[in-house]
Amino acid sequence: MIFDIQIFVLGLVQGICEFLPISSSGHLALLQHFFGFGDLGENLVAFDLLLHCATVLVILIYFRARILRVICDWLCGWFSQEKRKSWGWAYAWQIIIATFMTGLIGLPLRKIVDAMSGSPLAVGCGLIFTAIVLSFLPVSSDRPRSKSLFAVALAVGFAQGLAVLPGVSRSGMTIAAGILTGLGLSEAFEFSFLVSVPAILGASLLEFLKLVKNPDAIFLPDGYIWACVIAFVSGFAALNIMRRLVLLGKWAYFGLYCLAIGASAILFSLEIF
Repeated sequence: MIFDIQIFVLGLVQGICEFLPISSSGHLALLQHFFGFGDLGENLVAFDLLLHCATVLVILIYFRARILRVICDWLCGWFSQEKRKSWGWAYAWQIIIATFMTGLIGLPLRKIVDAMSGSPLAVGCGLIFTAIVLSFLPVSSDRPRSKSLFAVALAVGFAQGLAVLPGVSRSGMTIAAGILTGLGLSEAFEFSFLVSVPAILGASLLEFLKLVKNPDAIFLPDGYIWACVIAFVSGFAALNIMRRLVLLGKWAYFGLYCLAIGASAILFSLEIF
């Protein structure tokens, strides 16, 4: 029997960790393991899918003005030569290129991801990798913007594809890739989350199709609606906090946190404690 409080905690963790650079997938995998949900892993796919829908809704609302402009400029660009010179037209193609790269890297890793998700040792290693990346990330971006929007899109897309591995933070990897390829802190923050929308929706669609083929696997625990609500509310708060911390360059705290959680997961998996 799954207790409502545990489902509530999973929703809270999804909302917070989806936006802070500490890996929501890693934290959910560890919590499900320590809550004893291992045997229910496949049955919790529908629940995980709803949690991700709740957090992607946060992004759609938070960046609604930017998203609408990008969509309008891109659609109008097919009919207007003038619109092809707009910011939104180029930005849309950056997102498309990054999404393609994400799929190219992430899809072949799906079987590895499934295996890693059930291993606290593997998740711990992913968190330590995240800690290392955050530790070397500069607190400001004084480098000139990359002249190649294509290069920025490829780098961020590659980072996002790699972040399908549990314990590897999607926001941390993509913001790092953006900064290291010349984006400013604010630009890297915005692009990181806008490029996540098609990736999360695409991954959610794949999971949904799996459920359609196997409806017997659909299982929604008691309290799942409240878990989605808390994921949305906590996610909105976490996204606002993340923006402030990115602009201040406060990476070291997240790196130390990931290092501590990752090391603890490894030690527990090796039964050292």
